[in-house]
Amino acid sequence: MQIKSVSIVGGGAWGTALAQTLAHSQMKVTLWARETEVVEDINVRHVNRTFLPGVSLNPEIRATPDLLAAAASDAILAVVPAQHLRSVIGKLGKQLAQNTPVIICAKGIEEASGRFMGDVLEETAPQVLRAVLSGPSFAADVARGLPSALTLACRNETVGRALTAALSSRQMRLYWSNDVLGAELGGAVKNVLAIAAGIVEGRGLGASAHAAIVTRGFAELRRFGEAMGARPETLLGLSGLGDLILTCGSAQSRNMSLGRALGEGRSLSEFLGARVTVAEGVYTCAALVRLAREKGVEMPIAEAVHGIIQGRLQVDEAITALMQRPLKAED
Repeated sequence: MQIKSVSIVGGGAWGTALAQTLAHSQMKVTLWARETEVVEDINVRHVNRTFLPGVSLNPEIRATPDLLAAAASDAILAVVPAQHLRSVIGKLGKQLAQNTPVIICAKGIEEASGRFMGDVLEETAPQVLRAVLSGPSFAADVARGLPSALTLACRNETVGRALTAALSSRQMRLYWSNDVLGAELGGAVKNVLAIAAGIVEGRGLGASAHAAIVTRGFAELRRFGEAMGARPETLLGLSGLGDLILTCGSAQSRNMSLGRALGEGRSLSEFLGARVTVAEGVYTCAALVRLAREKGVEMPIAEAVHGIIQGRLQVDEAITALMQRPLKAED
């Protein structure tokens, strides 16, 4: 499989960072963005001031407002927010040739249906080859050429290894896995847990509480993953534990910064109204809790975050409820 051109579908921070990395690796890169000002910024000024300010972009990146123009590349990276993947791929899917690799870079669960992004892709473009790119990676770090390592998951080993070789670079090392669900699951669940970690920080509960919430959050991720059929080693890898550590440990994380704002007493609407970027955990949370209940999986931290986001629980009530849960053996 020859991958000499890629289309990045989504002109946000992560899509722009991936475009930058691949362009520096001599890949022909087309980036689709919905916002005309982003397209103009990239093509004329070689920057993305809206979503990735302060980064000079490779002038070889070509941005376009024409979604169907993305269909002509050897591989597609789908980097639109998770809740918009169905509508975007629904428009693009019929234009994609049979067995075109489509790499899902969005992390989340569709709120309305409870479907993972791979399921959404299969429903909207069943003729393509599905893959997932996930792992600990902040867009600003990747765009500046700092080292990173991620998981590239694809059930077809030949395709997966070809994509891994084509998309890896000196700065971004990819590891192939055939556990597509496990790679997706880690990236989705960690967004919800990062909100919880941010709440702990925003409430000033200290480093000990932060370590506890991340560790017990990982226990929830592992239980949910086991129930869904993900492999334990995937959840212990870059797309699971690695992404959880990063997202729960830095203010660069949109989901953690949202949680911190909630912990400080700000409202959800106040925080979201001031942002141009999406905190996926807000929308994934409801679907995650619903799926966990259906599978009989205990996820008290995710339940608490869901209650806070819905406005049913105050932050202090949620913390008290977690601390007063019946004592049990550590799992």
